[in-house]
Amino acid sequence: MLVTYETIRQWCRKFGQQYANALRRRRPQPGDKWHLDEVFIRINGVQHYLWRAVDQDGNVLDILVQPRRDKPAAVRFLRKLLTSLAYVPRVVITDKLASYGAAMREILPSVEHRRHKGLNNRAENSHQATRERERRMRRFKDPGHAQRFLAAYGPIADHFRPRRHRLTADAYRQARAERFATWRAAAGTPAIT
Repeated sequence: MLVTYETIRQWCRKFGQQYANALRRRRPQPGDKWHLDEVFIRINGVQHYLWRAVDQDGNVLDILVQPRRDKPAAVRFLRKLLTSLAYVPRVVITDKLASYGAAMREILPSVEHRRHKGLNNRAENSHQATRERERRMRRFKDPGHAQRFLAAYGPIADHFRPRRHRLTADAYRQARAERFATWRAAAGTPAIT
């Protein structure tokens, strides 16, 4: 039997978001410190912005691809983030983009907002995997394609990357075994014996 790249792409499009949602439901509640950042991506010669939120442990909370990075775009991203997580953070860390401040005053006025370029490195580093994937895929084809792919890819990729540099070899093996057991439960596949 021959499996082509197109077969895998169609399989990912059909089942990827279901698996990502199942993994998201099974993960522990993310941290209460959110790092927000946006990075530009060029899709068919048009510049778009990929908005991303990560918690203090580097877990991707949510992403959104939008054509602008103004206050309405920041408000839309914060609303999407609050809807998907259903809890309010203790502190939000962003870079010095003024859109974040205006959106935070409107959506989350009681939450502490820290604006500093150096504090937001966790969110900046989380874009690296997206850039690598974008190069391998030879760019995204349209904003919907980028949104669909990254919404599924983020939680699944995070699930299988348990921050090895912070773990001993035994703890890493145990974390991998637990994550594969969670994956089998989410995907509905039996364990291989």
